[in-house]
Amino acid sequence: MTRILDPTVERGLLGELEPVVAANIDRHLSVARDWNPHDYVPWSEGRNFAFLGGEDWAPEQSRLTPVAKAAMIVNLLTEDNLPSYHRVIATAFGRDAAWRTWLDRWTAEENRHAVAMRDYLTVTRGVDPVDLERRRMRLMSAGIEDGPQGLLENLAYVSFQELATRVSHRNAGRETGCPIGDQLMARIAADENLHMVFYRNLVEAALELAPEAMMCAIRDVVLSFEMPGAGQPDFLRYSAIIANAGIYDLRLHHDAVIMPVLRYWKVFDRTDLPPAAEQAREQLAEFLREVDVAAERFVTRRAERNARRERSRS
Repeated sequence: MTRILDPTVERGLLGELEPVVAANIDRHLSVARDWNPHDYVPWSEGRNFAFLGGEDWAPEQSRLTPVAKAAMIVNLLTEDNLPSYHRVIATAFGRDAAWRTWLDRWTAEENRHAVAMRDYLTVTRGVDPVDLERRRMRLMSAGIEDGPQGLLENLAYVSFQELATRVSHRNAGRETGCPIGDQLMARIAADENLHMVFYRNLVEAALELAPEAMMCAIRDVVLSFEMPGAGQPDFLRYSAIIANAGIYDLRLHHDAVIMPVLRYWKVFDRTDLPPAAEQAREQLAEFLREVDVAAERFVTRRAERNARRERSRS
């Protein structure tokens, strides 16, 4: 469905958007707060594993619930795959001028997330570190095969993805039941929100420069959206656990991720769209109506399951 831009047209858009990138780098740097991953790790809880004469991990050492374990594993492995994300974005955005400056800054900020999360989980023995390492190797060895194509699809995708990750991280932190874990995930979620704002602003500008192509890209991304961790081991099982716990589900995806960004872009308020863009918007609206119905159905069924579970306990 996507309209692949002619390479010459895409290069032209990269040039036209560069001043917007530069301005948003300045804005980002003025509000971003540097932080240190080691500050969010309770090092006093740490001890050696068997390789150094200590004790290897055992399930009873973890204070995390099964839900919290699933959420933290999925979120950490998502952050681990940063080299693949860097490659994809570098290919789409290029490596020149302001685009290169942003890519490097974004990568440096994102890299802190996996460092802090892994240190926290290892020191607190929240999850099996051997299993976690095996999962990381499998995921990163596979990399990313398919995903958004070209400049505009990638801009649309990261706008939604950064916000989706923010929601997932924030709720996973609460699920840990640990004040330090909650604080760590809130700090990471704050980074993701700033990244979302950066990309969201670029899409806003691209809608003015290339409304037809940008609207088609937004439609295609929303219709095919997958979280970046979708390729990791046991993702379907873990994502079901996460959804059933309300950490990230279809209702949140619709209400807290897709719709706020679309409203910011005034997607359904614009009156100046060319015919192909208008058609893309209509297809997007129809799809979102279906998502809304499915989300409501899921929430209702989850509530019914929870009610039955409570009755069986009483």
